[in-house]
Amino acid sequence: MIASLDFIALIAAILLGVLAGLIKGMTGFAMPMILVSGLGSFLAPELAIAGMILPTLVTNLWQALRQGPAAALQSARNHWIFLVVSLFTIAFAAQLVTRISSELLFLILGVTVAAFASLQLAGWHPRINVGNRRTAEIGGGLFAGTMGGLAGVWGPPTVLYLTALDTPKTEHVRIQGVVYGTGSIVLALAHFRSGLLSGPGLDLSALLILPAVIGLLVGFAVQDRMDQDRFRWIVLVVLIVGGLNLVRRALPG
Repeated sequence: MIASLDFIALIAAILLGVLAGLIKGMTGFAMPMILVSGLGSFLAPELAIAGMILPTLVTNLWQALRQGPAAALQSARNHWIFLVVSLFTIAFAAQLVTRISSELLFLILGVTVAAFASLQLAGWHPRINVGNRRTAEIGGGLFAGTMGGLAGVWGPPTVLYLTALDTPKTEHVRIQGVVYGTGSIVLALAHFRSGLLSGPGLDLSALLILPAVIGLLVGFAVQDRMDQDRFRWIVLVVLIVGGLNLVRRALPG
């Protein structure tokens, strides 16, 4: 696979890995969006999705365990309903990846994410109260899992959910790592089974692990210096950009 890429494509893929890791280290998410959209601009869509799976898996686990296993386990306990629902939905939806229009999915996800993030950036602060939290966790898990299984993108719904809970920065990023890390394991196993993560796709995915980790570590250093308000602002801006990019991918031409 690596030998079949020309030099420019190879360098572009590596730089995309570093960029995706950098943004993920700063905000906790966006690696699948950056890699799938970036790689998809010069590779087949199936290869682009395969390419993001292993670097996403490794960086998610790193992110989840950054403060140690005990903190990661507590985060999993705090959000177990969302976690379980999203995992089962990812496993189911991944088997339907060749049967449903990805353009329609990208349009729905992109419009939803960009709209909600824009409203929050403009001053709207949604809150999930205790009585509605279980319903929000189930609904958010179904939405995130569906998009994760079909398009490899389950970060934005998760971030919207955590932002509505007004989760502190460090906890916000760690919970994302737990949710995405477990989801990444399920996604990788599902696509080993579907055949997407094999041959050229597996080679490309393995190649991008190191660049993604390098970017992640730099991003962590930047994130550690941000206060809560700056972190929230950057997260919302990245969500808007990511949502608009998904809408672009859904449109013809």
